[in-house]
Amino acid sequence: MSGTPPVEDGSRGVVSQSAQGAREPAPITEQEVGEYREQDRFLPIANVSRIMKQSVPPTAKIAKDAKECVQECVSEFISFITSEAAEKCQMEKRKTIGGEDILYAMVTLGFENYAETLKIHLAKLRQHQASSTSNPRGDHRDDDK
Repeated sequence: MSGTPPVEDGSRGVVSQSAQGAREPAPITEQEVGEYREQDRFLPIANVSRIMKQSVPPTAKIAKDAKECVQECVSEFISFITSEAAEKCQMEKRKTIGGEDILYAMVTLGFENYAETLKIHLAKLRQHQASSTSNPRGDHRDDDK
């Protein structure tokens, strides 16, 4: 090292100093990872609850622990798929994860049954986005046919 003592950073602890004198943050510790708030790791419970309610009869009730369990599961599923897609992008030296990367990840991880349905939805989304771009006022004259 250059003989320069480490600099204390009030928010994250010791910060190392490179040979050029640039300050570099210390790596995130396991303790800091564990300190993420639940709301930062999971989808909002209200969104999960709304989606769950759409899948059951109107008179059905859903227990709080069931909502929380599904909240954790879907959040983990999203992280699982996204991590695989991000790895693909990193290997290809790209920074942006696209819809095709998500589809690839789903097939790679064994969710090919869902990937086919999502491929259809992705095509519809892109078609809708293309029509919205070509018709920015939102006129839907062709919808009446």
